[in-house]
Amino acid sequence: MIQLEITSLSHAAEGIGRHEGRAIFVPFALPGETVRVEIVEEKKRFARARLLEILTPAPERVLPRCPHHFSLQPPPGFASESLASACGGCQLQHLAYPAQLAFKQRTVREQFQRLAGFDDPPVRPVLPAPSPFEYRNHAQFALTPNGQLGLRAANSHHVVPIRVCHQVEPSLAALFPQIVMDPELAPEVEHVTLRAGGMDEVLVLFETAAEAPEVEIDLPVSATLLRADGSTMVLAGGDHVFIEVKGRSFKVSGGSFFQVNTAVADMLVDWVLEGLALTGDERVLDLYSGVGLFSAFLASRARAVVGVEAYEPAVADAAVNLDEFDNVEIYAAPVEEVLPQLSGPFEAAVLDPPRAGCSVEVLDALIQARVARIMYVSCDAATLARDARRLVDGGYALDWIQPLDMFPQTHHVECVARFSTVT
Repeated sequence: MIQLEITSLSHAAEGIGRHEGRAIFVPFALPGETVRVEIVEEKKRFARARLLEILTPAPERVLPRCPHHFSLQPPPGFASESLASACGGCQLQHLAYPAQLAFKQRTVREQFQRLAGFDDPPVRPVLPAPSPFEYRNHAQFALTPNGQLGLRAANSHHVVPIRVCHQVEPSLAALFPQIVMDPELAPEVEHVTLRAGGMDEVLVLFETAAEAPEVEIDLPVSATLLRADGSTMVLAGGDHVFIEVKGRSFKVSGGSFFQVNTAVADMLVDWVLEGLALTGDERVLDLYSGVGLFSAFLASRARAVVGVEAYEPAVADAAVNLDEFDNVEIYAAPVEEVLPQLSGPFEAAVLDPPRAGCSVEVLDALIQARVARIMYVSCDAATLARDARRLVDGGYALDWIQPLDMFPQTHHVECVARFSTVT
């Protein structure tokens, strides 16, 4: 057990102090705090520690709203004596919201500097979410051995049973505590995922790699079995919800990707359109196009839109969401396969890849095509920085990076970056 002065936060929102020449990572500690900790994991250059006592609290420290968040003094009925019994869904509920935004801007800036060698990356202040709580339209739960829904503890496979969650939309918050799996069936279900649509509609997904377990559900929801190969079986109601963004309704099937914060998705669309500054005569690429969120708003502002998406259920959703447009075509295949084969020219492109970012083949194909303006949407600043380096080395200017707080109370941050060809 040692006493530490916490001087900074890691990109994963762990407090960092130094002891005998080593960095000590302390989850839930904040810069400016003096804390007493217990070392729980030792490495050659660093160690991890458990927070035991806050001797001097930081001015930005606040009381977490959620009783499952790690606390040295948990509410009655909620035991959080160790990190293993605290939910890992949020990392920053103990930090005041303005300070969360400042931390995320600093994180994005440091990723571009440290990982990609940008001396002065043009990172703008983080745009706050309209609501820092009750914002998620999509939540994935693991199962405890007795079939209760839960979330994994930080840096652990241990599933913490959850009674309340302040991240999810109200319709999901009211529903998930009512879902309890038969303990005999629980091992056959890898995750239970909930999606919220308009008019309080809810879709429950039972994700399994095994044969279909017998599931009975007596709740006013739609329910679907989602297998590892992407195939589905409807158990009750339908296999999708409709989510509204900027006045447009989007069909979203159970396994299709969609932005988890609908209000921030509205903002994200605005920034993409502003950055592209379309005049109506452009041919636009929408890569990793999903259910057609960006294509739906690009179509009326461009001469043609070409989308590429590998997940076939999402392509089927896009066919519904984009049915009114004659100037949109979608390729159901990996971007790496399709992009080098497309006939240009293309004046603009939107990229919204998975967390792993774009492959070298995709970036090099864009560089080769000399697409004049690129809007890159990313939920991972590290892979965005890596890909930005390759685009800039290939002849693009990084005009600006706009972070948006898609994920309040967590260390994650959404970014949209604008690239343009250097003349």
